Order: sequence, then C-alpha cells, then structure tokens
Amino acid sequence: MATEQSIQTLRRIRRRYVQAKLWLYALQAAAAMVVGIVVLYRWGFEAPVLAFTAVSLTLGAILYLALRWRQINKTSLQQVARHLNRQYPQLEDSAELLLQEPHNLLQRLQQQKIASTLQELHPEKEKTYALRPAPSYLALGLALVLSAGILYLPAAPLVPGSSPPEMKVAFPDAPAPAGDTATVIEGVEVSITPPAYTGKKAYQADNLSLRIEEGANVTWRVRTNKPAHALQLELSGETPEDFTVKKNEYTFSRRFTTPTLYTINLNGKQSAFYTVELVPDEAPLIQLERPEQYTEIRLGEPQRVKLLAQLSDDYGIRDANMVATVAKGSGEAVKFREEKIKLDLKGNSRSYKVSQTLDLQKLGMSFGDELYFYLQAWDKQQGYTRSDVYFVQIEDTTIVEAAFDMSMGVNPVPEYFRSQRQIIIDTEKLIKEQNSISRAEFEERSNNIGVDQKLLRLRYGKFLGEEFESGIGPGGGIPEGEEGHEEAQHFSGDGHDHPEFEDKNSPDALLSPYMHKHDQEGEATIFEPAVKAKLKGALAQMWEAELRLRTHKPKEALPYEYKALRMLKDVQQSTRAYVAKTGFEAPPLKEPELRLTGELHKITPPSEKQQVEKKPQFPHTRAALNWLEGYKQHGQYKQADAQVLERAGQELAQQTLNRPGGYLRPLQDLRTLISDIQSKKKLCATCLASVEHAWATLLPPTAQTPQQKTTSRSQLSREYFKQLNQP
Repeated sequence: MATEQSIQTLRRIRRRYVQAKLWLYALQAAAAMVVGIVVLYRWGFEAPVLAFTAVSLTLGAILYLALRWRQINKTSLQQVARHLNRQYPQLEDSAELLLQEPHNLLQRLQQQKIASTLQELHPEKEKTYALRPAPSYLALGLALVLSAGILYLPAAPLVPGSSPPEMKVAFPDAPAPAGDTATVIEGVEVSITPPAYTGKKAYQADNLSLRIEEGANVTWRVRTNKPAHALQLELSGETPEDFTVKKNEYTFSRRFTTPTLYTINLNGKQSAFYTVELVPDEAPLIQLERPEQYTEIRLGEPQRVKLLAQLSDDYGIRDANMVATVAKGSGEAVKFREEKIKLDLKGNSRSYKVSQTLDLQKLGMSFGDELYFYLQAWDKQQGYTRSDVYFVQIEDTTIVEAAFDMSMGVNPVPEYFRSQRQIIIDTEKLIKEQNSISRAEFEERSNNIGVDQKLLRLRYGKFLGEEFESGIGPGGGIPEGEEGHEEAQHFSGDGHDHPEFEDKNSPDALLSPYMHKHDQEGEATIFEPAVKAKLKGALAQMWEAELRLRTHKPKEALPYEYKALRMLKDVQQSTRAYVAKTGFEAPPLKEPELRLTGELHKITPPSEKQQVEKKPQFPHTRAALNWLEGYKQHGQYKQADAQVLERAGQELAQQTLNRPGGYLRPLQDLRTLISDIQSKKKLCATCLASVEHAWATLLPPTAQTPQQKTTSRSQLSREYFKQLNQP
C-alpha cells in the first residue's frame, strides 16, 4: 500500500513540474506573438519585409511552444525518482526501486523502507525543483511595452515614396515676379476622399488634373511664401470661392458629382485650366452560362436544373438573389406563385460565382408546370441589374393537343395516349418498392404490368390494321411454334415472300400500288406513311418493354417505356389538322356605271408654311476661324481681336466639360494668344496651329450639296464634236 502511495507522489511531482515549465514556455511564446500581431495590426502588409517578420514571429512562437510541450511531456517517473535521490540523501539512491518489481527479499525490504521514508518526507508539499521565471516575465513585460509604443506613439510612414508629390500651379498670363515682393505659391497638395461605397482609403493626387470617383470629396492645401490678398478657386460656370486661411496655408474642400474645369486665382491672376474627371459607378454585371433561355425537361430526365452564373461589380455587390415564378394549370385556371431564392455566392464581393442546382420538385412543380426566373443584384451604392427571364418547362403527356374539334365532326385521336404514362408510373413504383416486398410478389406485379403493356400494344396495333397478335412484334407474321419451318412448307397466300402477282404487267399488278386495300393489315389504317412508321416504332418499343417485364426485369424495361411514350407524343402532334379559313371575295365592280367621277379641280390640298430660322452652331468659333485666316494672310491683328478669341474660348470651354482631356491644351494655348495680343507681342505659331485644329474639330461636318459638274475641253475636242453634230 505504501508503494502505491509513493508512486502517486512521484506522479504528482511530475505533473506540477510539467505545468510550471509549460507556463514559462507559454509566457516566452506570448511575448513574441504579441509583438508580431501588433505590427500586423498597425501597418498591415504595406511594408513586405516588416509584414514577413511579423508573420515569422507569430508562426515561430507557435512552433516553439509546440516543440517545448512535446519535449517537456517526455519527462518520465524515472527522471523524477533520480531527481529526488539528488535532493534527499535519506532515500539512499534507491527511489527508482519504487518503479520496479522486486526480484528477491532484499529488494522488497529496501523498497518498503524507501516508501516509508518518502511518505515521511512529503516532497510533493515542497518545491523540489528550481525554475527561473524572472527572464520569462521580463520578456513578456518588454513585449507589452514595445507593443504599446507601436500602437500609440506616432511613427513615420514605412512605405517609401508615400509622401505627397510637390505640384506647381502654372500662371501663363501673369508676368514673372520681380524680386521677393510678389506672393507666389510654393506648393499644392490635393487629397481625395473616395465615397464610402468604393471601400477605398483617402489618397493623395499626383497631378492637378484629377480623375476621381463620382461623389468623392477633394481638398486642396496651398502654401504661399507670404499671405495673399485673395486666393480663390473658380469652377467652370460658377462664381469664384475663397480658400480658408490658416497662417500661410489655405484649404478648400468640395464634393464633385459632375465633371468640370477649375482654375486657382491668386491676387487676381488666373492659373491654367485643370480638369476634374469622374469615374462613374458601373451597375452590376450578370452573366448566365447555364441553363439555356428555354429548357424543356422531357420524360425520364431528372427534374433539376443546373444554374451557373457569374456576378461582378467594380466596387462590390451588396446583395443578390433569384426571383422564381411557378405557373401551374392552364387557361383561366392558371395560378402563379412567386418566391425569392437565396443564391450560393462564392468568391469576393467584386466577383461572385454561382453554382447551384434547382430542385423543381421542391418548388412544388409537376408535369406541365412552368418556371420563370431571373437574377437580380445590387451594388453598394444605387446600382441595380436584373438578367433576362429564363424559362423551364416540364413536359406533360396528359394533355391531348389536337385541332380536330374545330374542323371535323368526330375526333379520331384515340384516348389511349395517356395509358403508357400510367405503365411508367407503375414500373417506377415497383422498382422503388423492390427491396420491401417478397420475390414472389415482385414477379407477380412485374408480370401484371407486362400484361397491361401487352393490352396497350394490341390496342395501338388496331390503328395499323393488326387485328390479331401474330402480326405484331419482332416475329410478326410467324405462327407460334413454327419458327423453324422450311421454305417448302410455305403455301400460296400465306403473306410471306411469295409474289402477289405472277404477271407483273397485268392490269391488276399495275393498279395495285394506287388502290386502298382493306384486306391487308398494312393498308387498313387512317394514318399517313410517316405517322404509321412512328407508330410502328412505338409498338416495337412496347414489345421490348413487355419482354423485360414478363422476365421480371422492370428496371431494364423502363427506358423502352419512355421511348414508346415519346414516340406516341410525336404521333399525337403529327395528327394535327389544319383547315384554311374561307376568304371573303368581294363582288366585281360594274364598270359601265359611273362611280367616283367627281371633279376635283376645285379641291386644293391643304398647305401650311412655316419659316424656321436655323441658328448656326458655334458662331463665335466660326468668327474666330475667319479672323485666323485673315491673320495668316496679312500677319496683323488689333486689340479688339482679343474679344473675338475670348468669346470663342468660352464655347470651347463649354465643350471641354464633355471631353475634359481633349481641349485642355488648346485652351491654355488660346489664353497664351490672348495674353500676347494684349501685350502686343508676336503670336505663337504652335499655339495658332493647336487652337485652329481644336476649333476645326469642334465644328460639325459640313453637309454635302450637289454641285454642277463642269468640264473644260480643248480646241481640238470642240472641233471634233462640232464635226460629229453636223449632218
């Protein structure tokens, strides 16, 4: 008993040692993991090297803890016993005997003595091992201090080149500043805050001509060398607005929903034109790969539809679903039921893939029902898109479609077309219940279905003139039990291979193909040859189905039953009749009578005249082009010509809103020309060419008018034609 208690004491000492050691290792791993997680939280993956270091620290800490736990878990009771021998001399280096089976009396006595001594010492109540927890706690404390510094202390951005670029504002009309007395713009920073639906962070523009998201907020920060008397931002067609002043820094913010042009005015001097282009939010895009626009599920096919689609959007899709409408019934009794089906979206919010199966039976559909569905999606702003409507129909064999009731007094379409479907239902039910019924009952039911198939086959055989069973099936025409008869046993008139007429040139033989004979099975029918061939094929499939049902193989008979039903449906559609409507024949006109002989010379057609004055497009641009042609010829200009160019520039600026990047450079060249005219300088030749090309592009193409073709002939040609015209 003392030995067992001693072993339990060793186990408790081992467990306490393992827990204490594992706790120190966990503190060391936690110190590294905290630093790695905080670095990832603060900077993310902006700096690849730093992100790699943080991930390595985290994964290394986890791996370190796992390896240490595996190592410390290998501590055995023998190691604990040897440790106690070193700690307590009273055990006489014999603590390991407690874990061994004694082989002689001396070992047994020593084991009992050591067990008693161990119970008197109570080592489990003392700390028999020495650990140094101070380094582990110190490492964790340093990690926490470092993490707090990373989180709360300001730090410079880690990504090189992330500082906003310096941008200069150009003033083409202003003269160069004289000395250090003039106020100049030292730098401009433009920050753009995209709208919330884009999911983008604020960023700095690298050019004063902006291309931003629709609805974004733009902030200009302008620094000057000294306070300015007036600093304004002027949008195209609007009143200039002042910047907000804070020492030598000026700020202005504006939200843009339409493209425009703008200038920065400093102390009355206007800068060059800069553009604000907008990137509109596109509506979601829906692409359906499967199913087709119209899908018909035939008999025997699974009543399921595979849906494959792809949904994408430039800034992400907020919601998407399917709207399905089930139509049941026909005519005035049709009923509609609409429901929304959740889509199985896979991928990120900007590009989803849909791959799911629609179970038509779960939607409550049966034979003859129709399903109309479409997909719809919303983006994160106000965009909405819906796909085309797709149709899925389950074929119905219970409806007899025929046009005989409108054209004939008797409907010759047989009423047996729906019986084959009942045989299919019975066969499928038998296959489903095969494992739950006895073998004798299974064979009996299979044979009964085969009998029903035989009766149905005989009924359809009557439409082909087969009035007895011997003429049906693969062995049609061969009497039962006579399959091996010889040619010598044939007799005249047995209907086998004997010619009907010995003399093929006789009158009866010549008229035979054109006569309707009621005494032959193949001719006693009301169907056309094409319909009769389909019906014969259906009877052949029924024969094959009956063969397998009679031999207790209903699963093999099911495909032939479906083929027979499809052929019967084709026969049903082939029996439609069309009767053309009798058209109305107007009575002939009596020519001798005087009809419609009234005089119309006093009746004048109504006439209405309206003069519409067509205003020419871009009149100032046309006037500027005329001035430009005159300047090319004479090379002179007047001060008043600047007003002509100014008005033409306003028309060009209006068109620049539609094409922000197209006419920006010509506008700047036009301002240079106006400045040169006001300063009485020589006009810039490249500016003239650029402005002329922009104006020519702005004008609509001239409508072509017919011109008289004139040809000039030589004296010799005129004499030649003169001689030809003389008699």
